[in-house]
Amino acid sequence: MAADGPLLGLDRWVRHTVALLRADGGTALDAPAHFFADLGGTVPAIPLLLGLGALAAWRARRAGAARWWLPLPAAALAAALIPLLVVPAKAWFARPGPLGLPLQPHEWGWYPSGHTTTACVSYGVAALLVGRTLAPARRRLLYPATALLGLAVGWGLIWCDYHWFLDVLAGWCLAALVLRGLTAGLDRLAPDPFDRSGKS
Repeated sequence: MAADGPLLGLDRWVRHTVALLRADGGTALDAPAHFFADLGGTVPAIPLLLGLGALAAWRARRAGAARWWLPLPAAALAAALIPLLVVPAKAWFARPGPLGLPLQPHEWGWYPSGHTTTACVSYGVAALLVGRTLAPARRRLLYPATALLGLAVGWGLIWCDYHWFLDVLAGWCLAALVLRGLTAGLDRLAPDPFDRSGKS
């Protein structure tokens, strides 16, 4: 991954395919790709995560939940985990970006994608926290829409040639680990009221 190996062929193939698509009239997708790629920045992702964590706590308090305050530390923990997971991995792999320029002393590397991880953790955790205050029917809309947003951010980063495909894939995987762990923790500390009551 860091220097050579069979997986790098997949990265080159994806990059070559994207370049062909752009050359074949795909530049109309440049603006949406930049828009989605920008959604992976610390702003707006982290403020949205913290804001929706507060909203989830407020909704849980209104509903009379015993541990209504849990979304607040959960959102803060998720925000703190992003750099703790991404920065050491970037520094260890020290992988150059798609343009092949050597890393500068202040750069950590491109693998895994920080924008992908930031977007998927922030929007995913925010959706999870708010979703736990919604009826299951609304969650069935919220969760897939959030997953599509995470995919769109990754696509934008690849399309704009900011990241290799495997950088983005690693970001998706890191986010999935965080979401899985947070879900398990919340289920243990504050079981979903809809699972107990059978409401829909």
